[in-house]
Amino acid sequence: MPKTKLTIDGTKFRVNGELTYRELSESKPTAHGLLMNARFIQGLFDDNLEPERFARFGHKTWDPEANTDRLIAALPEWYSYGLRAFTVGIQGGGPCFTIDNATIGNNPFGSDGRRIDPAYAGRLDRLIRAADELGMIVIVSYFYGTQSAQIPDGVGIRNAVATASRFLRENGYTNVIVEVANEQNVSAFSSHPIVNNGDGMAWLIDLARQESGGMPVGCSGAGGARDREIVAASDVLLIHGNAQTRQQYYNMIRDVSEWAPDKPVVCNEDSQALGQLKVAELTGTSWGYYNNMTKQEPPADWSVLPGEDLFFAIRMAEMIGIDVDHPPFEKQYYLQGFEPEMTYDGIRWPRLAALYPETVDYVEFFRNGKPYYLSFDEPFPVHFRANWIQGGVKVDSGESWSATIHLRDGRALEKSATT
Repeated sequence: MPKTKLTIDGTKFRVNGELTYRELSESKPTAHGLLMNARFIQGLFDDNLEPERFARFGHKTWDPEANTDRLIAALPEWYSYGLRAFTVGIQGGGPCFTIDNATIGNNPFGSDGRRIDPAYAGRLDRLIRAADELGMIVIVSYFYGTQSAQIPDGVGIRNAVATASRFLRENGYTNVIVEVANEQNVSAFSSHPIVNNGDGMAWLIDLARQESGGMPVGCSGAGGARDREIVAASDVLLIHGNAQTRQQYYNMIRDVSEWAPDKPVVCNEDSQALGQLKVAELTGTSWGYYNNMTKQEPPADWSVLPGEDLFFAIRMAEMIGIDVDHPPFEKQYYLQGFEPEMTYDGIRWPRLAALYPETVDYVEFFRNGKPYYLSFDEPFPVHFRANWIQGGVKVDSGESWSATIHLRDGRALEKSATT
């Protein structure tokens, strides 16, 4: 018998009839009904082509069952900080920095879409039931652009939507939101017009709702994208905030809220740019943390890691009204990317994590004592491309790196690391 039943009440979420977070005596009324979440898209991940490639980041073997088990083990700590939902993908998501997703076989539907690989189905079942025990919601994403190419036509896509939705219905889950596709408007879906176009996706949303027995359904577009037809068809307005300034992110929320003022807005993918949380707080909408280095490069480390993960957890708890320990001032800034195992072919991705990025004016990076890079926009990486992605650096053993953090109040402090 399920323990966690999600219902939607206008723009708010209820769990077992009560607005989310209201069960916490110290919670802020502004948080009641929200669904703070994180992108744990690779919770089911496997590769049927070259799985041994993922024996890395300190893991001597690749084990998809252990990967899911590690995520389940990490959920209670995330829950304690206020995380109430996470997104997991049946077709996973793309490694952004290392292995080309087009070379990976992570499509458990089969080419005709009529079945789900039993091993994937078992991991998904285990994960949803573990979340149910905790009081958490699972946003189940069906399609990922690159992997969807392994389904050759629209018939296969329609079959896969029906297959996945029936699986969810037949297992009686009450703690699931369906995301039909991750970023349906991206070019990787161009071979599937039924996914790539708003009217086709609206039809798939209706199909998923029908076949799942009435589960709430939505679909995301790429960062900043919104589509009136998808909004009209959705029960939950799933948006992505990647590469958006705070103003652009606010404008997107305002647009979809005006199109459907009686539906909840849930960002289920943004970045490590914690300043976006202020927009979510002021608009009364739910925000999704996305760390593509530690939480999307398999094998992911699902725990609350030092730096970006911990800072998000603390900021989320603050927004909700959960009392958590705060690090002293000097430890509110963390030179990320120099953890011993977080390297691939000698490449690292240095960045400066900040508990309060709003306090930072700019960051100077030094490599072996020489100026290397200036970073002005959070999450303050080297080789900034957008708030969710950066370029890497080939780093030799024994290099010294440091970052001088120039704060808006005129102070400066330094963080350093040695490879």
